[in-house]
Amino acid sequence: MHHYVLNADKTVHRIDDLIEWANRFEMDNRFVAKSIVDTMKVSTVFLGLDYSFGDGPPILFETMVFGGRLDGRSRRCSTYAQAEQQHIEVLAKVREAQSSSSSARDDSGGAASGDTAEA
Repeated sequence: MHHYVLNADKTVHRIDDLIEWANRFEMDNRFVAKSIVDTMKVSTVFLGLDYSFGDGPPILFETMVFGGRLDGRSRRCSTYAQAEQQHIEVLAKVREAQSSSSSARDDSGGAASGDTAEA
């Protein structure tokens, strides 16, 4: 498994020395985006390890949903730009799921909740 760091310009750099990678990875900001919709969280992060396992381009970013009907769903991709787009797409699905369940609660007298986002 190959090790990567995320550069300030949002490009990735492969590092073969494990100690150097660990030191850089520990200090780096790995969050691409984090959003909250009602009780659900969407997090997109730089993984630092190649999850392609040698099959195609390196898979270095992951978007995951925490909470709600989509809890545990995740998607992975190769580049920072793809990760940003992936976050937007997953966030739209989470909002859709939240809206569906809010509509069901609203029909039965419950209140719908808004969402907040951090980039």
